[in-house]
Amino acid sequence: MKLSWPIAVFYTFLCFFASGSFSSIENFHQAFPIIEPDPGHTKLRLSREGLEAIEKITTPIAAVAVIGPYRSGKSFTLNQLLSLSCDEGFGVGHMRDTKTKGIWVWGTPVEMDINGVKTSVFYLDTEGFESIGKSNVYDDRIFALAAVMSSVLIYNLPETIREADISRLSFAVELAEEFYGRVKGQDVAFEPAKLLWLIQRDFLQGKSVQEMVDEALRRVPNSNGDKNIDQVNQIRDSLAIMGDNSTAFSLPQPHLQRTKLCDMKDAELDPLYVKKRERLKEVVTSIIRPKIVQGKSLNGKQFVSFLEQILDALNKGEIPSTGSLVEVFNKGILERCLKLYNERMAKLVLPMSGESLQKAHVEHRQAAMNVFDEQHFGRHHAKKSVDKLDEEIEKVYKNIMLANEYQSSKLCEALYTRCEDKMDHLQVLRLPSMAKFNAGFIQCNQSFHGECVGPSKINYEKRMMKMLEKSKSSFIKDYNHRLFNWLVAFSLFMVVVGRFVIKFILVEIGAWILFIFLETYTRMFWSAESLYYNPVWHFIVAAWETLVYSPILDLDRWAIPVCVMAVIFVVYWRCYGRRKHGPMLLLPMYSNPKDRHRTE
Repeated sequence: MKLSWPIAVFYTFLCFFASGSFSSIENFHQAFPIIEPDPGHTKLRLSREGLEAIEKITTPIAAVAVIGPYRSGKSFTLNQLLSLSCDEGFGVGHMRDTKTKGIWVWGTPVEMDINGVKTSVFYLDTEGFESIGKSNVYDDRIFALAAVMSSVLIYNLPETIREADISRLSFAVELAEEFYGRVKGQDVAFEPAKLLWLIQRDFLQGKSVQEMVDEALRRVPNSNGDKNIDQVNQIRDSLAIMGDNSTAFSLPQPHLQRTKLCDMKDAELDPLYVKKRERLKEVVTSIIRPKIVQGKSLNGKQFVSFLEQILDALNKGEIPSTGSLVEVFNKGILERCLKLYNERMAKLVLPMSGESLQKAHVEHRQAAMNVFDEQHFGRHHAKKSVDKLDEEIEKVYKNIMLANEYQSSKLCEALYTRCEDKMDHLQVLRLPSMAKFNAGFIQCNQSFHGECVGPSKINYEKRMMKMLEKSKSSFIKDYNHRLFNWLVAFSLFMVVVGRFVIKFILVEIGAWILFIFLETYTRMFWSAESLYYNPVWHFIVAAWETLVYSPILDLDRWAIPVCVMAVIFVVYWRCYGRRKHGPMLLLPMYSNPKDRHRTE
């Protein structure tokens, strides 16, 4: 029994959490806050409780928001549109402070069929303007958020239209100028909210509500050049942009005893009010459209995500502005354009010349800018997004230029090192050859100029020219001296070979002639350098170059195999040539006394 009580309690809590009653809402037939003020009552923040009512919607969403001064009957009007009593609908207050804080939503949407599309319509109640203890910036944020998120914006005004009421529409005008004036057929950031001027009056005689609106929006003479009047006149002029997006409607007071309205039934209200109220419902229903963002209607989760973006943008600065909204909507487009530029630049094969890279940069930047121009939102404030895109592109381009410089330096360094090694190899040829050196020199120079590209080419060309000139000067300086020593050693070697190895007298005689010429000439003219200007030496060099190097045969590379083959051939000829071909085909050689005695 002692264990059953804790188990029962644990089981109860487990069922409680499993049912989801701790974290979710079961009864959505009530009003929930979706936006609430921060402690300082200057900025706004999301209220997750009310957002659950919206997130569960899977069909396209439309929102009807009522804005206006505090204690102007906004909450009561919404309850009337929803056919709700004050006890079950939005809270209605009669005190001097505002009842509604932030923005509230009725948790149960009204299902409508709009142009064949099933749409869930939410009704939003907003905190009244100009209430006690709030800043004007806070009111502007409430108005801006309602103007952006709603499909129908009901501007609820008591009695008449004041100058301050028109000034408050400046944000809506900016939205119209920035977003609504897009070319038809293109995606828009969000479609404009239909503005419904709802003027509640005690008496409906005299001017019609449309005449009141037209008169209020007529320019005011400003002969004294008052800046405030000019500013309001500009708003009046700009409201024409919304054109067909604006509707005027008048509603009489439901009863003289306003504090008891919540306790009255329709039979107790003014019959004219009831009639006009029903007409108002029809007007609101006729102008409702699903909320469109970037060409697509939003479901519940998408609407909440859209709301989060807008709220972040409006809270970004000290004062809410359309510029911050433009940045939010252009952010995704900017990222796509930057990605387009990155993808195209990534296809370039580095390294490449600076001119080619600059040309590609200009071409791909223009392509990204063209896409941005076609898709961007905003007219006046879009320049900031354009500048940001250009700045980001320049950052990417600088990184690509650095990568191009690195790849160019890497490639040219490899080519330079290869040429340097080749020049060093030509300096120490076993058989010195000017023709082979010149051929290698030209090939190395041509391959470097053809393969080295990019910004590092100029610097490496200078280094290359210095290195090649130095190598050529060093080779020419040592060439004659090395060839002279090689020929002296070669002549002595051939004397020994001709006399004792192959016993070929012509070889020995030729080797002695060459040796005597080289040695006696240098003794007679005191230095080997003077020999290098002798025509005989030039003839020897020309013969040597012809023998050592040609496009067909590189004797320096094939010297050892050729010598081995020559030795094999001579030995074979000396040993077997007499037997097979007779003495006439033998090379001249020394006569042997033993052979002469045998012949006798």
